[in-house]
Amino acid sequence: MPEPDSFALYDLRVTVDRIEGRSVCGLSPGDYFELSHSSQLSIPEGKHFCMYALAAVLPLLPPRQRELADADWMASDAFAACPDPEERLIMRIERVGRRDLRNDQVT
Repeated sequence: MPEPDSFALYDLRVTVDRIEGRSVCGLSPGDYFELSHSSQLSIPEGKHFCMYALAAVLPLLPPRQRELADADWMASDAFAACPDPEERLIMRIERVGRRDLRNDQVT
């Protein structure tokens, strides 16, 4: 039985799925960052992630970390777009792991 002050969150990976316009930010399909341990962002060594693409996807991450009702649009819609209309960079949000945390482990 889980501890009364524990809860589960999913670790996420946000991957550049495709670029339908002209790429100016230096990202390519397959580039990614990960979110783990509730709030830790990591980018592979030697890589970067565009701050505008990151800003577009950030508000979608906390709900995707949590259990969602089957009918919730956040459970089925896994794509987000960068706000640059000429670039049309599309990112895919995936759950890559699940971890149990306690309230005293997070802020």
